[in-house]
Amino acid sequence: MAQHDVVIAGFGGQGVLLVGKMLAYAGMRENKEVSWFPSYGPEMRGGTCNCTVVISDRPVGSPVVQHPSAIIVLNLPSLDKFEPLLRSGGLLCVNTSLIHRQPRRDDVRVVAVPANDIAIELHNPRGANMVALGAYVGSTGAVSERVLEEVIQETFAGKPGLVEANLQAFRRGVAIGRGESTQEVTA
Repeated sequence: MAQHDVVIAGFGGQGVLLVGKMLAYAGMRENKEVSWFPSYGPEMRGGTCNCTVVISDRPVGSPVVQHPSAIIVLNLPSLDKFEPLLRSGGLLCVNTSLIHRQPRRDDVRVVAVPANDIAIELHNPRGANMVALGAYVGSTGAVSERVLEEVIQETFAGKPGLVEANLQAFRRGVAIGRGESTQEVTA
């Protein structure tokens, strides 16, 4: 049985819930069982925010995961909160643009993702979440990159200028997740 569970965490306004939904939609497209479980503080934009996504070949017993196999953290408070919960041997994707301390765990695989820096370089400052999502997908293969690209195209269809910008951000993240060069990745 293959199951991928991930906590995506940051602050409100970083698009944490959006990329969680997109990941869940991609899993559904692949005929997987999925759950998406959001959690956010009362402040919304600027407050704490996270979601748990489970993608599985079998029915998902609970959307709540005590010790996820992967965590994507976009800010320092999220790293502080969720790093201890990560399963031993799990994947920790860290947004090194905003997190300037090393992870404390040595029993997990760390993927350093300068998500905000790449998003700014691509002239898409709000695309850091797409870079981080790409790094997760590139590292795990939880869903097909092609299917997730289709979800990105559909999600931003009403804003055509954002489609290509977010695809570029996602592809840069995928390259990082695969351990490839972080240089420009083109379509």
